[in-house]
Amino acid sequence: MVTIKDIAKESGYAVSTVSRALNNHPDVSPETKAKIQAIVEAHQFVPNNNAKQLKQQVSTNIAIVVKGISNMLFATIIEQMQTKIGAAGYTAAVHYLDEDANEVIEACKICRERKPLGILFLGGNAANFTSGFEQIKVPSVLVTNLASNFNFSNLSSVSVDDCKGGEIAIDCLINHGHKRIGVLGGNFEISDASALRYKGCKNSFTAHNMSFDEQTQYQKARFSYGSAYSNMRKLLDKMPDITAVFAMSDVMAIGAIRAIYDRGLRVPQDISVVGFDGIELAAYCTPKLTTVKQPFEEIADNSVELIINCIHRKAETATNILLDASLSSGESVCCYIPK
Repeated sequence: MVTIKDIAKESGYAVSTVSRALNNHPDVSPETKAKIQAIVEAHQFVPNNNAKQLKQQVSTNIAIVVKGISNMLFATIIEQMQTKIGAAGYTAAVHYLDEDANEVIEACKICRERKPLGILFLGGNAANFTSGFEQIKVPSVLVTNLASNFNFSNLSSVSVDDCKGGEIAIDCLINHGHKRIGVLGGNFEISDASALRYKGCKNSFTAHNMSFDEQTQYQKARFSYGSAYSNMRKLLDKMPDITAVFAMSDVMAIGAIRAIYDRGLRVPQDISVVGFDGIELAAYCTPKLTTVKQPFEEIADNSVELIINCIHRKAETATNILLDASLSSGESVCCYIPK
């Protein structure tokens, strides 16, 4: 009798990936689903629902609470996390939330209904943890956000230095001779990453003795192509003499580039663009995107290793890991030449 482990072995994917494919999870690529489905049909495999229900009575789940459904960096991190969680003998249960949702309220509900062994919070706003998190007793890790300001022994974190990353982006543009620089970013009230990257931007402007007018040069947007596109158009209206823009995610940067082209302008000849994240698409879009790259494999590996260690050892103290981001040069930035 063929089991899900046999399907996993033949396909080359982890058991958790096969399980998610069979349950039609959105975080499994169409190619992966097609390959697994072909093997399932060839062996006439039928999932054992009774066994599935019995297994669910004893939780092996690690919940991944994802805030923001359009962040392509998150998709890469989630895939890496699921592989590592599956290899350790656990299952990953992914829960997607809107950017405006309160992840702590949702996590409390997950704990009541699903009884996870631990929770990985991907993205979101650390301010939400100041009220309500004390109800969560399982080990938890904030991923891409710092938890060092909290006193919860069960809340650790793995993140990049977003402030330094913002500095790197603006330094790059200023070093290429740009002075009329716009910034396309998120809402500080719901996005810690945006607030820290904005702080880094201001640090760079100050270090170069350059002023920065938030009302004119900063435009808020959601982390999606469409929102970045429409808000880049607003930024172009506010700054008709703009020569460069820092977009606080690669998704934003790609949406912004489309808006720039639709205005009859060119990247980078008329406007240079720097993104943030280092998603795979950044290397294949035209022009190839210059971006502040996050070490997503290190983020995923450290996060899973940390949560599993906490589950095993019942750690008494929290651990906070801060990783470095780095500039990845592409084709979307060039030196400013006065016209």
